[in-house]
Amino acid sequence: MSEQHTYRVIVRGTFDGLSEESRSRLLAEADEHGLSAMQFTEEGSLAYDRTLKHFSYRLVVVSDAADGEEMAAALAEDRVERALKELGHGHGGLKSTVTDMDTMKINYKR
Repeated sequence: MSEQHTYRVIVRGTFDGLSEESRSRLLAEADEHGLSAMQFTEEGSLAYDRTLKHFSYRLVVVSDAADGEEMAAALAEDRVERALKELGHGHGGLKSTVTDMDTMKINYKR
């Protein structure tokens, strides 16, 4: 069994082709999805503003360390695509930023 690492992934994208229903639902829930509500979770935390142009998801992904950050990004993007599809929200291309929490160096103040 290979070693598992925990990754924090931020997936960014743009809304695209939103239906009127999606647009209305997103606007109604906008206050719940501001930057202050964002957390890293396995299911993901969605943030956007009322312009409904850009969004970001924060996710926690646990995967084999040997697969690296690229696999963590791919897994996170897949989760985001499925979540947006279930909600009925169209989107454009996705871009991810990955941090491996198990190799992250922390500089403590003395």
